[in-house]
Amino acid sequence: MEKKKDAILKAARALTENYKKEKLFMPKNGRSLPNRAAVIDLVRDLRSVIFPGYFCADSAARIFPEQFSTYCLNEYYDRLKEQVEIALLYAHQEMEQKEAAEQSEKICAHFIECLPEIQQKLLKDVQAGFDGDPAAKSKEEIISSYPGVFAIYIYRLAHILYQKQVPYIPRIMTEYAHGKTGIDINPGAEIGEYFFIDHGTGVVIGETTEIGNNVKLYQGVTLGALSTRQGQQLANVKRHPTIRDNVTIYSNSSVLGGETVIGENTIIGGNTFITESIPANTKVSAKSPELVIKKPRSSVSKTDVWDWES
Repeated sequence: MEKKKDAILKAARALTENYKKEKLFMPKNGRSLPNRAAVIDLVRDLRSVIFPGYFCADSAARIFPEQFSTYCLNEYYDRLKEQVEIALLYAHQEMEQKEAAEQSEKICAHFIECLPEIQQKLLKDVQAGFDGDPAAKSKEEIISSYPGVFAIYIYRLAHILYQKQVPYIPRIMTEYAHGKTGIDINPGAEIGEYFFIDHGTGVVIGETTEIGNNVKLYQGVTLGALSTRQGQQLANVKRHPTIRDNVTIYSNSSVLGGETVIGENTIIGGNTFITESIPANTKVSAKSPELVIKKPRSSVSKTDVWDWES
């Protein structure tokens, strides 16, 4: 027990010294960051209003739809307002409580008013998924289980708050989706209607990306920056590509650079690396390496079945 006690006391003293020296530790001036768990719970709970009947068993949505949505939105408004106010106060240490309360009131009212439009966009995204995936058995299946739709749903909510310059919360939202799906959509990206991400794992969409209508991405696609060596000097600079309408980008392709524009009606093949603009109505593909196929052997022993050289 003495060893345990000594180890704990030694570590505690060293950690306390680190707390004192490092400004990142401990709340600033008694103010704290927004509660990540509360933000995630809000995003998850909002699905019951955007897609009623899918993510909760409350029969009120079917019997009393207006009362159901009114009750839910009233609660969600209050929960969001609390977290937005906390975020504003922490990010702007000079801000007074009254000003933060007024700003969060305006932001949350705007957010709630945008939800019907977001719902309509998401229905188009679901339709895009159904139209673009022959494996989809129904639109209900897409809403309830497709990771691409889940990531897009969270992005569209987070984007509203990003546009209102709410600190911390939009990124908490989209990183939650990133962790759940492997799809990383920065809340600052501008994404049009009828958008679909098929399979999804490994997709990256950078902050200043612009995506038009009727765009489809496959797994492993990166819409990124050419270089981030200048770090914070590149903040607020267009550094990610623009994807026009009616574009499909197949798996494991990278489209990089703020000046790179992919013209409308273009198909980008898999495993391509693009750093310059592509004109409209174009097909782009990477030249496949030559395959070497050996004649089948008459017999293979269990010991060398996975041996490349044999």
